[in-house]
Amino acid sequence: MQTTDRITTPFDATSTAAEVAAALDLTGKRAVVTGASSGIGIETARVLALAGADVTLAVRNTAAGADVAATINAAVASAGGAGRARVAELELAHLASVKAFAALWGMTPLHLLVNNAGVMAPPFALLPSGWEQQFGTNHLGHFALATALRPALAAAQGARVVSVSSRGHQYSPVVFDDINFERREYDPWLGYGQSKTANILFAVEATNRWADDGILTNALHPGAIETNLARHLDPEFISNLKAQPNVTFKTIEQGAATSVLLATSPLLEGIGGRYFEDCNEAVPHPGGDSRIGVKDYALDPEAAQRLWELSESAVA
Repeated sequence: MQTTDRITTPFDATSTAAEVAAALDLTGKRAVVTGASSGIGIETARVLALAGADVTLAVRNTAAGADVAATINAAVASAGGAGRARVAELELAHLASVKAFAALWGMTPLHLLVNNAGVMAPPFALLPSGWEQQFGTNHLGHFALATALRPALAAAQGARVVSVSSRGHQYSPVVFDDINFERREYDPWLGYGQSKTANILFAVEATNRWADDGILTNALHPGAIETNLARHLDPEFISNLKAQPNVTFKTIEQGAATSVLLATSPLLEGIGGRYFEDCNEAVPHPGGDSRIGVKDYALDPEAAQRLWELSESAVA
């Protein structure tokens, strides 16, 4: 039963994914991790496999994914574990690819879905579907994937969906009357912000709709981490960000910790529709220039329902 108390754990910003999963046995569990050929996706998949899970790396570049899977499988074999990693093609920007992935998965029970892939602050572009690429990839692609995999998630009888959002959600709510920047100047950070807010709203409404099927969804901010996600950013911007006194960068191992926590920890049994950072449920955003916490609009149930209905129409 979900409670209203804030969820806290023994872990914090310095904890690693391996530390979070140290006492867990995921033997017999199946997991899908999107974007698992780079960054925190690799570490998330590695730790899940080392804990015993059968992990599918859902990636655009299957050659890179195959290299990652081989490295993970070698580590599992060296540790004498039961887990394994495999690769499947998934391009979140193309709904046909998402539907093909789900069709191949079929009704095989899926215990853990980690919606990890994403794009951050690129130049303006529309996807073939007509949606702004950050909203279309970060939100709609994962929405289409999760909804297509819902029967497999329900078959697991206790599945968890992890929605990797960001502190960047603080840049913008979902601007429902101009998602595609048709009537306002494109700002890559506003586009990123509304896509990351959408990731949180998805967790709110997915839990509302799917909890009776045993499917619970939570969202998270992984932290500031230097990965390929920042490929569109000016190196000087990153240097200036790292110089700010209120910004602390994490290692990739630390960045994957909250994802692994939400996917596996018994401390989150029965918990859904929430947003976490640094391995604990986030506090409400205190206002002003603070970087901590979650904005009210990202947990608004009416906005979550509206987004769900829009998304259903968009991916139909």
